[in-house]
Amino acid sequence: MKTNYLDHKLALLSELPGCYLMKNTQNEIIYVGKAKNLKKRVRSYFRGTQEGKTFLLVEEIVDFETIVTSTDKEALLLEITLIQKHQPKYNIKLKAGSSYPYIKITGDRDPRIIITSDVEKDGGSYFGPYPNVYAATETMHFIEKVYPLKRCVGKQRRACLYYHMGQCLGPCDHEVPVEIYEAQIKRIKAFLNGDTSKVKAELRVKMLAAATEEAYERAAEYRDQIRYIEATVEKQKMISTDHTPRDIFSFYLDKGWISIQVFLIRQATLIKREAALFPSTERGEEELATFILQFYQEKNHLTPRDILVPEKVETALLSEILGVPVRVPVRGPKKNLLDLATQNSKIALNEHFSLLELDEEKTIGAVEELSQALGLPLVKRIESFDHSNIQGTSPVSAMVVYENGRPAKKDYRKFKVKTVEGSNEAATTEEVIRRRYSRLLKEKQPMPDLILMDGGATQVRAALNVLENELGLTIPVAGMVKNEKHRTSSLILGEALTPISLKSTSQAFYLLQRIQDEVHRFAITFHRQVRSKNSLSSLLDQIPGVGPKTRVKLLKHFGSLKKLKEAELSDIQALGISKNVALLIKIRL
Repeated sequence: MKTNYLDHKLALLSELPGCYLMKNTQNEIIYVGKAKNLKKRVRSYFRGTQEGKTFLLVEEIVDFETIVTSTDKEALLLEITLIQKHQPKYNIKLKAGSSYPYIKITGDRDPRIIITSDVEKDGGSYFGPYPNVYAATETMHFIEKVYPLKRCVGKQRRACLYYHMGQCLGPCDHEVPVEIYEAQIKRIKAFLNGDTSKVKAELRVKMLAAATEEAYERAAEYRDQIRYIEATVEKQKMISTDHTPRDIFSFYLDKGWISIQVFLIRQATLIKREAALFPSTERGEEELATFILQFYQEKNHLTPRDILVPEKVETALLSEILGVPVRVPVRGPKKNLLDLATQNSKIALNEHFSLLELDEEKTIGAVEELSQALGLPLVKRIESFDHSNIQGTSPVSAMVVYENGRPAKKDYRKFKVKTVEGSNEAATTEEVIRRRYSRLLKEKQPMPDLILMDGGATQVRAALNVLENELGLTIPVAGMVKNEKHRTSSLILGEALTPISLKSTSQAFYLLQRIQDEVHRFAITFHRQVRSKNSLSSLLDQIPGVGPKTRVKLLKHFGSLKKLKEAELSDIQALGISKNVALLIKIRL
């Protein structure tokens, strides 16, 4: 929400790199961003038409502060620190760290092999993460038998049973030379890096021998050991030509949402995949860079030796911060893996949108639930309104219609606000309600069973004032009350503004959320179109030789500034406009 105060602050912005912190009316930090040029980046939020999450963000901004840094790298590092400190609601929030286990060789004088879920910088060697906890544990027990190190915690008075069984090197009994540990650790690392053929061959021989002797339980144990090895350290599917520990990041951006996929490659195997899906306010490459830095600040995300990302991501900066090569593959198996991650990102996002569409079909009981909650007869037809303007310019309103819980798109309507200047919720509501329902009366059309306003008490009372006092109509009117995330959380009904609570898991609640999303989308889309045409109209008025008739002709034919800019000179002349005027239009635009 831009004000004179914000205008003054925007004029004083520095052109240096740094971070900016957006604040709401409660002085809470709701978004943290970074910029190579603070002046350009912060100003961009308040210019043009915003959509989706960015629109909601800008609507809440009443103040901001900036922190200038010396370099882009410092800005990127500071951004991550600020996000972690303030946890702004419009920034990416990663889930808690992975619970997948790692096999660890401790960095002690007498090293041990253990299972852990925590990765720390403690001198130990970590292998994993592994998707099967039980298999990882059994593989560790197998290593302890074949490549023993130290088994006991602390130092015992005498050698333990494991030492006498050949499953411990016995540091409690005598000092074990460092060279012996180093040689054993080298064998363990080779085994965990996929060199399992010799061990598996020995296990198969033992399994067959046990089966021949009809020792079936022992044979089953050898069989299970082979399976545990295959589930942890052996290649399940060869997807790389080398054994370099590598993470692959890619994304897909559409309709204001970003889908990110992470492939963790270990021992030439896709050992794990992680995914994230969230609304986006930045370019996809910028969101991905921020995500990557947060990803490796998570407790259990170990930095690999190599990271692959799509083109246009700031690889040099990420590489410098993370201390490992960050590359953009251009061909071969690595490029194929990156393309696979991109494809998975696209599939995940399309699946998300498809699920939203399927939600629209889950209307059985939703209408009945809503009617019962409101104490009304069956609400078959709902008409919902939303207003849209930025700084009071180009005010519009939009109406969507739901019949029997499903959108009736042929009945949607758009309204250009004619009698209201600036941002005035009550007056805008009164005009639109008056126009809509006086027309239905005149045309003797059926009235809706319920009117929903995408606003609070002001809009509800304004709508009722027109319906009851001017038009003599009795139609229930409810307002959709928003929570801190700008999502419908409850309803207020009628002049008394009676609060109506709905269970967040109910079909009626989901129906309300779908209606809110749809009317908001429809209003924003219409507002963007109107602003685009108004912008074009004002520019055309400044061009000599373009009068009202020519302006209307251009607006009707091209519809937007972008299309007129892209038009050929001959296309403009084809409308009966002289060559000189057409040239002026091309030059001025």
